[in-house]
Amino acid sequence: MLIVIDIGNTNITIGIYKDDKLIGNYRLTTKMKRTSDEYGFMILNFLSASKASADDIKDVIISSVVPKIMHSFLNGIRKYMHKEPIVVGPGIRTGISVKAENPKAVGADRIVDAAGAYYEYGGPCLVVDFGTATTYDYVDANGNFEFGVIALGIETSAQAMWTQAAKLPEIEIKKPKTILNKTTTTSMQAGLVYGYIGQSEYIIKQFKKELGVDMKVIATGGLGKIIYKNTDEIDIYDRDLTFKGLKHIYEKYTNEKKRLETKVG
Repeated sequence: MLIVIDIGNTNITIGIYKDDKLIGNYRLTTKMKRTSDEYGFMILNFLSASKASADDIKDVIISSVVPKIMHSFLNGIRKYMHKEPIVVGPGIRTGISVKAENPKAVGADRIVDAAGAYYEYGGPCLVVDFGTATTYDYVDANGNFEFGVIALGIETSAQAMWTQAAKLPEIEIKKPKTILNKTTTTSMQAGLVYGYIGQSEYIIKQFKKELGVDMKVIATGGLGKIIYKNTDEIDIYDRDLTFKGLKHIYEKYTNEKKRLETKVG
């Protein structure tokens, strides 16, 4: 069995694979300070919920954009899983060639999503991840990560409204039935969701226009489903895209490790 973990700015998502089947999908809040013991016990509990134990786990692979929690998190895995985690970063073959001006500055989460989209659906493709920030990343037919756009996330935009404007309330992010609204709450919801649909459609159309190629558009991220349901510009919504990307990278990593061991032997 394999544990795949994505540590984002808002949430830590944890997937448990048994062979090729995802049997567990769990989520933690990132911003809460935790010890290595807390992380370890939580992962053990998630394993138990999936009817598995630490002894069943072959490996753990992680992508992270939050360096400050990595020491405790990695130690929790070492202590309770008895495994040395594989961390996506320099030296780990992903199958995606990053053509950015500074490849090291591209977040591991974006590379993992690109790998998931490319190996699951083929290229060229545009990967849209609706997270704390919303990222639009283009991968060509050869698996080259070529171009990216980063925008403010939906929930981040909502939080900016209700924390910076004293009279605006905290709201549920959902699409109202119409853009014609008479309450503060539904007016905010309309501005957020209709506005974000428009932003997403414009950015996707501009990618297609400037590149002049036919591409699949794959969305992921917790709030991505809302946008996907309300536009024809997104072809596929895959909530488990990051997990799939981590699994593909793990397979490439283990195949390369076996190749090198065979070569040395």
